[in-house]
Amino acid sequence: MSTESRPWVEKYRPRRLDDVVNQKGITKRLKQFLKDHSLPHLIFAGPAGTGKTTSALAMVRELYGSKMSVNNTYLELNASDARGIDVIRTYIKDFAKARPPTDIPFKILVLDEADNMTSPAQQALRRTMEKYTKNCRMILICNYSNKIIPPIQSRCVVFRFSSLGNDDIKKRLKFISNKENVKISADGINALVDVSMGDLRRAINYLQSCATISESIDQEIVFRVAGEVPPDKIKEILNTALEGKLSLSIKLLEDLIKEYGLSGRNIVKNIHREMYNLNIVEDLKIELSKLLAEFEYRLSQGGTEEIQLQALLAKIVLLQYTK
Repeated sequence: MSTESRPWVEKYRPRRLDDVVNQKGITKRLKQFLKDHSLPHLIFAGPAGTGKTTSALAMVRELYGSKMSVNNTYLELNASDARGIDVIRTYIKDFAKARPPTDIPFKILVLDEADNMTSPAQQALRRTMEKYTKNCRMILICNYSNKIIPPIQSRCVVFRFSSLGNDDIKKRLKFISNKENVKISADGINALVDVSMGDLRRAINYLQSCATISESIDQEIVFRVAGEVPPDKIKEILNTALEGKLSLSIKLLEDLIKEYGLSGRNIVKNIHREMYNLNIVEDLKIELSKLLAEFEYRLSQGGTEEIQLQALLAKIVLLQYTK
């Protein structure tokens, strides 16, 4: 296994736009921008781990080539750290107004997690974008484009990235595991796909974490590292409660918590994920959804986990008598 210390997410990040998976329509339009040297301000919006930052960095690499290492060619900032108005008025403004190096049409500023910027900072950024467009083009990356103020959205072309398919995630995980000489079983791959929920970055991070504790990865290791519970164990608890066996369902839950060390909110999240796969009527699923929402709120407000989880199971048992 590789001894490099950098995360596998960065190590195996695609270097070209053509390598970005499941975003062919977007990458085709971006390559046309690069071909015409007419890049506007951009907003990349979509779920985490779908290739937004990778696409931005690949654009910079394809546009500048060997000149990418030249100082003041491009700047990458994380807006969750540099989110205040002072950063916009000083650091970002100074970068934007400086002329680009010779033979480079314009500089690029990549502003990651831009939806975490404060409203005053976004207002200040709006004017900077407008005034220094000739020198600098900006790429704003966010999960939720509605958190970007309308004046900025109107100055940008918005690209909406879609979640990756399970087959795409599996293919990349197999590629990385082969490169790193890590053995991973078929159920281990499926478990990584399940816990990542369409986020390839999360899947790769879990894969690396699993590889640090074992050179042979299976479903059990993945669930333990990810803080998740195998679906069959959650289903067993739910089915036991739905059969009216409160004491047994509580014992199963306590054993599960001891074995996996999960928090109450994690337990609720796991139950919510699996309840839709139960072979029960739709009305019962609706009632379960309401109960989980109620008890998730109670836990978020500081309720005692043991009491709240046992009360949740008791409520589930009672559903059998109120149908």
